[in-house]
Amino acid sequence: MLFIIAIVAAIIAFVVYLNAKKRFSKSESTFALAGMSVAIVIALLQVWTVIPAGHAGVIDFLGYVSDNTLKPGVNIVNPLANVIKFDTRKQELRESMTVPSKEGLSVELEISLIFKLSMDKVNEIYKTVGDFEEYQQKLVLPNFRSVVRGVTTRFEAKSLYTADREKLEAEIRENLSLIREMSEVVILSTPLRQIVLPPGLTASIEEKLKAEQESQRMEFVLTREKQEADRKRIEAQGIADFQDIVSKGISEQLLKWKGIEATEKLASSNNAKIVVIGSGKDGLPLILNGQ
Repeated sequence: MLFIIAIVAAIIAFVVYLNAKKRFSKSESTFALAGMSVAIVIALLQVWTVIPAGHAGVIDFLGYVSDNTLKPGVNIVNPLANVIKFDTRKQELRESMTVPSKEGLSVELEISLIFKLSMDKVNEIYKTVGDFEEYQQKLVLPNFRSVVRGVTTRFEAKSLYTADREKLEAEIRENLSLIREMSEVVILSTPLRQIVLPPGLTASIEEKLKAEQESQRMEFVLTREKQEADRKRIEAQGIADFQDIVSKGISEQLLKWKGIEATEKLASSNNAKIVVIGSGKDGLPLILNGQ
């Protein structure tokens, strides 16, 4: 539209310029020439369009949507065409809803859908639904709500409060990826922000979790004590085995031989005064000190 307006303005300015020139009106012709120049520049600028980083462009020319997707940067387009820009960066859709659990209880959830549009499919989105806001309101949000409610009916309320919430998030992502109408969306994550259980249920779940944790702690303590007892028993058995081996290995002949070795060392020592070689009641040499 701006291109057409600029062309019309340039034509009018050109006509004014010719008339002013015939009347020898220098000021009027100069003004008309300047206006025509500005209009031509504006018209030429419509041939170029800039797509910001993280966006994609769709070309709509009088109702015909081109299959060519404009990439980020400067692109040459038909000046009469309309360029619709789609944000292909990571988006967050945060939703608060009341969902049923497996027991039929009502649970309040605050959950987010982290997603982004596939750059190669923005043309199809525009053809079938419209711009990004329309796509989000008509397809993404309704399907997201439906999937969340469908998945939570397969989980007990306490599961939403414990580690099973990761399984819930995984099932939501999987179910969303199976919806054909959302094939243009790349599902990144579906984090649960907040869970509000029915009154009284939260306290009972916390008590149960506390009891389970205490039971696990006591089981750990008992296991550790049992391991310590086993260690001490093995250590005691090792000491007993060592003593048995030593006692069996020390014979009477070994003791006599050690006595002879000791006598020889004492006899050769400078501190020895008198050494008498004889036989005691055990058959070992007698050693007398002369001091």
